[in-house]
Amino acid sequence: MNDNIWILAIANSVTLATTLMFGSLGALFTERAGVLNLGVEGVLLSSAISSFLAADASGSVWVGLAVGAIVGALLTCIHAGLAVILRANQIVSGLALVIFGTGLANFLGKPAEGKDVVTKLKPITFGPLTDIPILGPVLFKHDIITYLAIALAIGASWYLFRSRPGLELRATGDDPATVDAQGLSVANIRIRYTVFGGLLMGLGGSWLMLAQSAAWHQSATTNGIGWIALALVVFAGWRPMRLIFGAVLFGFTLQLPFTLQAEQIDAISADYTKMLPYVATLVALVALSRPSRVNALGAPRALGTPFVRDER
Repeated sequence: MNDNIWILAIANSVTLATTLMFGSLGALFTERAGVLNLGVEGVLLSSAISSFLAADASGSVWVGLAVGAIVGALLTCIHAGLAVILRANQIVSGLALVIFGTGLANFLGKPAEGKDVVTKLKPITFGPLTDIPILGPVLFKHDIITYLAIALAIGASWYLFRSRPGLELRATGDDPATVDAQGLSVANIRIRYTVFGGLLMGLGGSWLMLAQSAAWHQSATTNGIGWIALALVVFAGWRPMRLIFGAVLFGFTLQLPFTLQAEQIDAISADYTKMLPYVATLVALVALSRPSRVNALGAPRALGTPFVRDER
């Protein structure tokens, strides 16, 4: 067994966890406000192609990241309008966002299909720290956006459980009638955090395109990561700190087939190992679709339920 291969696998798991953390944090903020958004995959795809086109045209990776994040926020404005203002079925609205986002990415990306990513994010140089055995490759060979994702998860935990706005956010997802009785606008809070969640998702899609992808291919760019991000929120029990561990774990399962292939381990078929994260995703989505199970898992009690004033 080659220890270096497994160390590299863990390091790659942290890298792959970046998009998962942004996508799941965006979903977590949205769901903590009581809004269910299943459209993460569509947002990631649209943000990815938008960031690619913007970075390619401007020559700046930062412009690409900013454009991708803005596109994510704009797309979730649609979902916020349907789910919060018009009180449409949130599952249907989210799935429509997947279809719309995928179609938009296909339309915008058709001329760029197969085109190489020239402007890419580079890892930060930490000097001698990168040469530390085991810890060096795992902790000190990533780009600034990966470290930002981890810092955001830690900050989100403090925000949710140690600040007054975080208390208002949790209350909106658990008991919106009480929030309304306190003179706060439930609709305003839900729209604000749905759009903010979309911005985080957009940043995750942009990073995936500009740091990980060699070229734009719609069918292979996200590869279902948006659905895994939704499952990760359930896996983490709607708690940001758990997302870090869960994202790295899911990231490890995503690259496990390649590690086993490099080690020439064929006792377990690569087809089965490739299925692992998606099987977990299906289980989580089934649990998410059953209200009785959702509450047992620790989800916001009013998740997916439109709020109508004076209807208690």
